[in-house]
Amino acid sequence: MPTETSPTSYVLGSTNTEHERLIRQAAIFDPTSERLLREAGVGSGQRVLDVGSGLGDVSMLVARLVGPSGQVVGVDNDAGIIAKARDRIASAGLQNVRFIESDVDHIPSGESFDSIVGRLILQFLPDPGAVVRSLVGSLRSGGILVIQEPYWSPLLQLSGALPIRSKCATLIYQAFQSSGANMDMELVLYRTFQGAGLPAPTIKIEVPVGGDPNLTRWTYDLFCSLVPRMRHYNLPVDDVGDMATLQERLDSELEATRMFGSTIGLVGAWSRKPNQ
Repeated sequence: MPTETSPTSYVLGSTNTEHERLIRQAAIFDPTSERLLREAGVGSGQRVLDVGSGLGDVSMLVARLVGPSGQVVGVDNDAGIIAKARDRIASAGLQNVRFIESDVDHIPSGESFDSIVGRLILQFLPDPGAVVRSLVGSLRSGGILVIQEPYWSPLLQLSGALPIRSKCATLIYQAFQSSGANMDMELVLYRTFQGAGLPAPTIKIEVPVGGDPNLTRWTYDLFCSLVPRMRHYNLPVDDVGDMATLQERLDSELEATRMFGSTIGLVGAWSRKPNQ
């Protein structure tokens, strides 16, 4: 979840329905995140900080990578969502994860980590560079910073031949843009890593696509979460037609065109802190 320094209040809200959507989204994004984390070198025995940990999906993924000899510390500024994350960790039987309530740019001093990871968090911050510089200060020498953020072009391009889905994707993009979110994170990541004194990061972009039900409903799910904000920003929500039939029409459009579903792309960046 974003910090209190977000340009506006969190655009997606914090309802139970949105939390359920985030869990479905994590099922789509986790394989891509795991590949990135493994390539970056996150592994057994490490002590890892998960910034903007939310419901704990990335923390649980990392906990399995570091194993029982490692430790994961999740950081979020929302006490309610931390409570839900702790329940999920307990249900999963993971003993190597704990959560603390804090803004991501105010990590308790004295904490040092082998790796710091984050997914879909810097996009909401007004000064990602300052946050990255702060996080690098909590990395040990030789430690790894791994961040994954949205890359919007694939969603807009792959929806282009699907009129209803294209309207939804465009409105989603406009809602994020109107909220003050950073819409060019592929460039922001590359620059902020170097601005924080890290070597130029390795960059990977993946686009989840396919016919899995979670994936084909992703656009509908996100659109529904954003409708209140779209109306607040006076975006033309009614252009998509009756909300009661939207999911059915989106599915029929895919079937009629024999097209697959898609999400945003995920741009991942990682780099090692120089030995000092």
